[in-house]
Amino acid sequence: MSKFAGLGMFQSDTQVLEDIIPEQCPMSGIAADFEPFSKTYIDDPYKFFARARSEEAVFYNRETGCWVVTRYEDIRKVFQDPQTFSPALARHPVTPLCPAAAQVRDTLDIAIEPCLVDESSETHRPHRKIFGDAFTPKRVAEVEPRIRQIVTDYIDRFIEEGRENGQAELVSQLLYEVPALAIFIFLGAPDDDAVLVKQLGSSRAIVNWGRPSNDEQVELMKDMGRHWDFTKELVDGAIADPGDNYLGDMVRIHREDPSRFTVNYLYNVMFLMQFAGHETTTQASANGIRAMLSDRVQWEALCNDPSLAANAVEEILRYDTSIFTWRRIATTDTEIAGTAIPEGSKILLLLGSGNRDDAMFPNGEQFDIHRPNAKRNLGLGLGAHFCMGAPLARMEMRIILEELSKRLPDLRLVENQEWKFIPTLTFRGVQELQVELGKK
Repeated sequence: MSKFAGLGMFQSDTQVLEDIIPEQCPMSGIAADFEPFSKTYIDDPYKFFARARSEEAVFYNRETGCWVVTRYEDIRKVFQDPQTFSPALARHPVTPLCPAAAQVRDTLDIAIEPCLVDESSETHRPHRKIFGDAFTPKRVAEVEPRIRQIVTDYIDRFIEEGRENGQAELVSQLLYEVPALAIFIFLGAPDDDAVLVKQLGSSRAIVNWGRPSNDEQVELMKDMGRHWDFTKELVDGAIADPGDNYLGDMVRIHREDPSRFTVNYLYNVMFLMQFAGHETTTQASANGIRAMLSDRVQWEALCNDPSLAANAVEEILRYDTSIFTWRRIATTDTEIAGTAIPEGSKILLLLGSGNRDDAMFPNGEQFDIHRPNAKRNLGLGLGAHFCMGAPLARMEMRIILEELSKRLPDLRLVENQEWKFIPTLTFRGVQELQVELGKK
């Protein structure tokens, strides 16, 4: 087993890696300009991405302590070699926990263990087959009518609420809650709890991958404890009475052969899915609708031909995906694109950069819902750790595009609005999306 396996998500990178990264590392000009928490970068990282791909495709950045990889082909190779580039680092907090937050953490009855996104290949393969194979076309198709009805109901609501001023804010009035409801329907959890869990989980992106204040860290630990308790209650209820849903399927598999995974592992998977299963879809949908409405030719093409929605989703995931970086750790001395990478080095994969690499996507800076190879985007990962919830996420985003373009073809962005993004190393998402509804 890799010596990096089993690193707890509550630890910080500094705690885990302080004896691995050498004191002195090369510092290039492009690395000095990589400021991933600056407002300029958060507002528009793509200008830096284009420059990096051209000037220095792999570089070391002291601020993050990572070797940064910018080109599509190099990112692809890292993803497809989990033995050399371990996923164990994926959920580690970028910012070390402060003493007060660590004290709260130590009082919580949370048994976090690596699962799916950050476990070693030896255990990931059998677990991924079990949990991934259960995302059957049948299960996804079963929930589509209900999700479409929820989307329709939310659109009805914000149209009615915006009747006087002709405007709506799509994140709060549609995109925030719908993905949470969708994952709860799929799992078999009570709808009434979806928004609560959304609220408990939303700050996890900032605490794991951002620069939260000490107070934010403390509150997150408390929220994490409440979320874990909810998850245990949900799973324990399914163990007592498994329903005809995804979680029920997992319980039945465990009953048939408890050696395939433990109950605690099931807690961890459900804990992860209740966060990853909605937050990414919310952010990607917001980014995508902004891109669509910023180009009337693209929006009108979709309105005139709803069959373009599926490929539009892929182009959204390419052009401005919600997970625009991801992390790995080198398990041995290796190299990326001819650059020597020492064992124990942290790797930051700039997925958003790879997604606009002209070598894979000609005219990559252009948003084009007709793009023939859009589905090769990195927005849902690649290789063994490709997002197992991809069918559900794609379906949700497709429904949202289909219903908005059908119901509101005259939808437009409110002019001169300020774009606010979630300030993290990994997640990217427009926080508000003000629109003019036009003719109903």
